[in-house]
Amino acid sequence: MPINSHPPDALSFIAEVEQAYANLMHFAAPSEDSLGGKLLYAGELDERGRILAIAGNVGGAATLAASAHATTLRQAMRSGVIDFLVNSLDEALRILKNEIRKREPVSVAVSIAPQAIVKEMLGRGVLPDLLPPQPQSTSADSQIETFIAQGAQPIAPVPFQGASKLLIWQIPAEFVQRPAAFDALLLQHLPAGDHATSRWLRQSPRYLGPQFRRLRSLTCDEETASKLIDVLGSPFQNN
Repeated sequence: MPINSHPPDALSFIAEVEQAYANLMHFAAPSEDSLGGKLLYAGELDERGRILAIAGNVGGAATLAASAHATTLRQAMRSGVIDFLVNSLDEALRILKNEIRKREPVSVAVSIAPQAIVKEMLGRGVLPDLLPPQPQSTSADSQIETFIAQGAQPIAPVPFQGASKLLIWQIPAEFVQRPAAFDALLLQHLPAGDHATSRWLRQSPRYLGPQFRRLRSLTCDEETASKLIDVLGSPFQNN
């Protein structure tokens, strides 16, 4: 697959999902690489909501989203952003509660406007663990503030300690038939205890979508980036 088959906007998409993932993983226990057992409310499945839902999938969260737009929901299902599309909060909660109990990732969208879902969640006493960085619409502001007052945590950008580099490689030809070997090569050069980056490498190819299956990406410090480039050669994105 030639490099120019991945235009800049596609590579920017990877960068946005990776940043959302890094912000989410700030809420994982230091000794764990998973958000298993946490409920993430991603809000409206617009571009920002889709990015957050994908990041939640990679991180292992149980994600709830909503939209009244049938086309948006169908696209999200086709692209694998959501696992289940349901018509009511009751149906969503049956799926979510089971996977939260098992600490397994799942993403569920309800075909109802986000404002209505938030109102129903508050009325039912359903409290997400994690919320989008900002309210999804002005009419839901006070409702979101109620979630926060009850203990839900809005996601905020987490600064990387030291200079950070986002590296994106296309899987080399010699590894195309054995991508796990390329993954192992990347993993062995990560700092010990970097659980979040290890999880990203293992899980992101599954959730980013088929067009990105032959790409691998990670964010690391300058020292790790230099070591990886020495071993693997220059990536085609190095920010």
